[in-house]
Amino acid sequence: MNAPARVIIRSGLILTTALALSACSWFKSDKPKQKYDDEGRERISILTSTQTLDADSAISGLPVVLPRPYVNRNWAVEGGNPSHTPQHVALGEQLSLAWRRNIGPGNEKYRRMVTGPVAADGKVFAIDVKGDVTAVSLSDGRTLWSTEIDTPDERSKVGFGGGAAYADGNLYVTSGRGLVVALDASNGRELWRYSGLVPFRGAPTVGGGRVYAVTHDNQMLALDADDGSLVWDQVGIAESAGMLGAASPAFDGATVIMALSSGELIALRGGNGRVLWQDALSSSRRLTPLATLADIDGAPVIDRGKVYALSHAGSMVAIDMRTGERSWEADVAGVNMPVIAGSFGFLTTIDGQIICVALGDGRIRWVTQLQRFQDQEKRRDLIKWNGPVLAGDRLLVTSSHGYAMSVSPYTGEVLSGIKLPAGASTPPIVVDGTFIVLTDAGELVAYR
Repeated sequence: MNAPARVIIRSGLILTTALALSACSWFKSDKPKQKYDDEGRERISILTSTQTLDADSAISGLPVVLPRPYVNRNWAVEGGNPSHTPQHVALGEQLSLAWRRNIGPGNEKYRRMVTGPVAADGKVFAIDVKGDVTAVSLSDGRTLWSTEIDTPDERSKVGFGGGAAYADGNLYVTSGRGLVVALDASNGRELWRYSGLVPFRGAPTVGGGRVYAVTHDNQMLALDADDGSLVWDQVGIAESAGMLGAASPAFDGATVIMALSSGELIALRGGNGRVLWQDALSSSRRLTPLATLADIDGAPVIDRGKVYALSHAGSMVAIDMRTGERSWEADVAGVNMPVIAGSFGFLTTIDGQIICVALGDGRIRWVTQLQRFQDQEKRRDLIKWNGPVLAGDRLLVTSSHGYAMSVSPYTGEVLSGIKLPAGASTPPIVVDGTFIVLTDAGELVAYR
């Protein structure tokens, strides 16, 4: 068996972006309209730059081809859909503020919001730092309903985290106090609840009549979506150290992929929990104090027979879905879900880089370095970048210091950006032509 290809990323060109950008024209690109090939995919030539990008020179002339944008009516789970493949969604060129709505208290010193919103059937659902769930109108931001998940007794316990997923008219919510609760998405009425002993940090995934959720101690639970009964569970390696959040499982209709804070990646049968294969993304060449954290915090992706995953320790892999064999591995460290579209993948690294990867062999097409520190000169106040999401011919990311940025997926060029009302620590979403951010202040902000 041939050894998988391995790619090492060097330091990229730093684009310390000047963020004094016009709010009235943000996310608008001045590039000409693109032409699409006969399969409905967009094809452009790569522009020659006077600056040397830190990428594989052997593929510097490789054109970046993307699927045509489409209007997605829902962003039902973390990652857009159960397999985490939203691909290339539609978004207008010129965006302006559509609405803002506070959903509850924001991040605190010891409690954090670790998952972003989801949206379906004209509603946006978000969870505040207390774990309360709020539904607002996608069209104008009106609050439709709000409900407390935890009982007064449960609120006495210290806890944070959890997330939401939508399916078939219901909203399924995990809690940092060990709950999984099903709500009627139209009015917030509780349908059933499952009470566990261990907190949930990440959002669930729903598919095939099951609700899949991972506990803080790396146990996967599969619950019946109709009544909340436990169908099966699978225990991974416990890990005492990890990131604040957790990766949402990926599901493709038969197989569920479980990504854990131990660096384990496990494929299981969705129906019965039988293990098909497993891998570990724990190796690292990074010489940093945090390099030992093997946590897979970004959700894995299932696309056309391959599984793509990225660990904090510095390992990105492409794995054959059927056999579990690695196709390639790259030395990339990140905590966000990669975006897979066409023959390319896009991701942000823990060093504040946005990277375009050729999916055939893992080589790097381009690398763009965003601002790493709020005080770049003194290297203080590290900035966390969230995303990207691929929408309307650009990659959109948000940051902990309160900016949203637009980057060309074809060249890596920084196109534009805007100052948000507050910082953001969770990835943005795009649904029905609307760009939505949950800020650290507990506010949903929508642009269209």
